[in-house]
Amino acid sequence: MSRELRGPNEKLGTVLALAGISNAGLARRVNDLGAQRGLTLRYDKTSVARWVSKGMVPQGAAPHLIAAAIGSKLGRPVPLHEIGLADADPAPEVGLAFPRDVGQAVRAATDLYRLDLAGRRGGGGIWQSLAGSFSVSAYATPASRWLITPADGSVAREAHQVAREADAGGGPEGLPQRVGHSDVNKLREAADDARRWDSKYGGGDWRSSMVPECLRVDAAPLLLGSYSDDVGRSLFGATAELTRLAGWMAFDTGQQEAAQRYYIQALRLARAAADVPLGGYVLASMSLQATYRGFADEGVDLAQAALERNRGLATARTMSFFRLVEARAHAKANDGPACGTALKAAEGWLERARQGDGDPSWLDFYSHERFAADAAECYRDLKMPRQVQRFTEQALARPTEEYVRSHGLRLVVSAVAELESGNLDAACAAGTRAVEVAGRISSARTTEYVRDLLHRLEPYGDEPRVVELRERARPLLVTPA
Repeated sequence: MSRELRGPNEKLGTVLALAGISNAGLARRVNDLGAQRGLTLRYDKTSVARWVSKGMVPQGAAPHLIAAAIGSKLGRPVPLHEIGLADADPAPEVGLAFPRDVGQAVRAATDLYRLDLAGRRGGGGIWQSLAGSFSVSAYATPASRWLITPADGSVAREAHQVAREADAGGGPEGLPQRVGHSDVNKLREAADDARRWDSKYGGGDWRSSMVPECLRVDAAPLLLGSYSDDVGRSLFGATAELTRLAGWMAFDTGQQEAAQRYYIQALRLARAAADVPLGGYVLASMSLQATYRGFADEGVDLAQAALERNRGLATARTMSFFRLVEARAHAKANDGPACGTALKAAEGWLERARQGDGDPSWLDFYSHERFAADAAECYRDLKMPRQVQRFTEQALARPTEEYVRSHGLRLVVSAVAELESGNLDAACAAGTRAVEVAGRISSARTTEYVRDLLHRLEPYGDEPRVVELRERARPLLVTPA
């Protein structure tokens, strides 16, 4: 559906010309972005011509997808007003705030949890209305405020405060719930279970998708209850872990806009928990997303923010991971020397790590094999296939059933390295194993890795091995209607 403006949309036409995108090209990009979000769109060059020449405004998520498609070509965020679509329904601002006040922070987080669940149940909501609205600049204020003040003062909430909010319509109905450590422990157990499911089955698995509901049904009422400062710190920390997980799962399934909002709220909750390493972990997650989305410089900044506040606080293994994330961003920015320095530092920190260091539970995935896997991806981005092969061999040395998605990603990276070294047979063999693994999980990120491999294999499209691999991958790449 669409509605008509008063005359041609000259702004959209001008920006399309600036970006060098044809009508057919824009339609294709918008359809592809929609498919990544589970939307079936059938725009064509005629649709785009109507948007430009007749001023037709597409409804639903389309305006934000148009902005995202043009922004990816220009390499910067494109607001709706720049393309003459500001009259379209704006994406809600929910989840983007990083309030200074703890009470307002609780409200910002719980508002996001509620809206997200409505979106999942209704088949739309935040998941469609936010489509295409990711902007790396939205991380600037949260990161700077966290760097300036990484911990809040007292976070205690008294019963009379909760009752007053309820009377004003801003809190839970009935008697205020008194939160204890046993309530917090249940959230931590849920986070532990969710991490295991996510690693084994991907962020799109139905068990992983229960995390947003856990946040709404279990975490939100606790945040809005009453608690001492000690219990409150633990509660904010456990909820921050769950919120970061929800963001990570959204990221893994291609819901970048929802992931961004989860990450911002997770960072704010970590600040309320006075948990600086956890805040650094959230920043590292933001960095990986920014890098993945093509904003490598911002990815470096976010990783370095995680490092800066954790000097003398985080364990050696934690510091190693933060340096590794920084290396990923440097590699994507094609800065080989900076990447090498960060990798060397990450390896040094990892060598210093010892049993009994008190590593946080959320870092239990990080090992020498994980270091090698990310190092391989760094060298893939730097186009150094021999180094990719060396580190991939280390990364695949001990595959486990616990980290299925990671194993699949490593196989794709290995296939790319073999291809760039001229070993087509080995590339197809690794690719075949990767497709088999990808078929067992629900991960848009893994599917994108496979899609990239097939794109690299296009020059060898008539080779029987490549044809067979493409056929094996076809069910994986089909977008559900």
